[in-house]
Amino acid sequence: MQTICDFVLIEILGGGFALGSLVMVMEDPEAPHHMLLLRNFMAQGLVHHQPLIYASPANDPKGFLGTLPNPMASKDEKSRLHDTEQEKGLRIAWQYKKYFGEHNSEAQRDGKPEYCSDFDLRKPLERHFFSGQHIDCVSLKDSDDLAAFRERCSSFLSQTNRNSGNITGGRIAIQSLCSPQCDFSNKEWEMLSFVRSLKNVLRLSNAVAVITFPPSLVLTTFSKRLQHLADTIVSIKAIPDEDKELAKLLTGYQDIVGLLSIHKVARINTQVPAILEATTFSMKLQKRRSLILECLNQAPVDGSSGTSYSTSGSCSSSSKTGSLDF
Repeated sequence: MQTICDFVLIEILGGGFALGSLVMVMEDPEAPHHMLLLRNFMAQGLVHHQPLIYASPANDPKGFLGTLPNPMASKDEKSRLHDTEQEKGLRIAWQYKKYFGEHNSEAQRDGKPEYCSDFDLRKPLERHFFSGQHIDCVSLKDSDDLAAFRERCSSFLSQTNRNSGNITGGRIAIQSLCSPQCDFSNKEWEMLSFVRSLKNVLRLSNAVAVITFPPSLVLTTFSKRLQHLADTIVSIKAIPDEDKELAKLLTGYQDIVGLLSIHKVARINTQVPAILEATTFSMKLQKRRSLILECLNQAPVDGSSGTSYSTSGSCSSSSKTGSLDF
């Protein structure tokens, strides 16, 4: 099963998103943490020159491109830049410069953006990543139906058709599909028909579509139908700033901004189920610059208070009640 990479979810999903799959992200009404995943997904595609369609209920969806994060330089690149600056300050014979030039060109060849990048949320994506790119931004606000957008998606995915021999992966990012700002938000069957049609076309392409929607603003039955159509389902939940009970249970609570839960993993062209090590992860902003997902770590229990697990879980230990003795 071929995958398209997403640095934030690549490890916990076993390599990234499967090509031709539909990913659903359930938003949290309290905080826009789903935008962090959407920004990383879109920025990763632009860094690797992959075509992109972005749709949102905003008046000017192109403005959202200015909020995409920039790739962080790795430690090897930083040390290489530092060494290059030192070499420029050296005065050496001209006949030796060509050897340094070969070394620099080789380093530059090895210094291409990695297949999977980490992003700095504080720095916007550099302009040269947008040049020569196939980027289509669509505003869904005041749209009566999804027919025109469906045609644009079909035309976009036809360029990444697997039968055409094109191996370039494409990305479709749709923000808040069921937003009340869209006139079609009350047409449930039309939205379901659009998602079903998009999924059918995705199966024949080397592309991935990520759709976020607010389950709190739609009926439960409609939310379940959307989840049934998705190949991968992820939900985001914000946590309160000061929850003393939760702070006692989780380590590093002060750095956690939300919780990410995986409800379903894509199974395309495979009979082997994906067994995840964990399904709930904490979303952390490391130094407020990079998004990190970690398994939830429970804080150690104080042995001086309460009953220890070793004695309370034993069936053969003696107790006054004796209800669990065998």
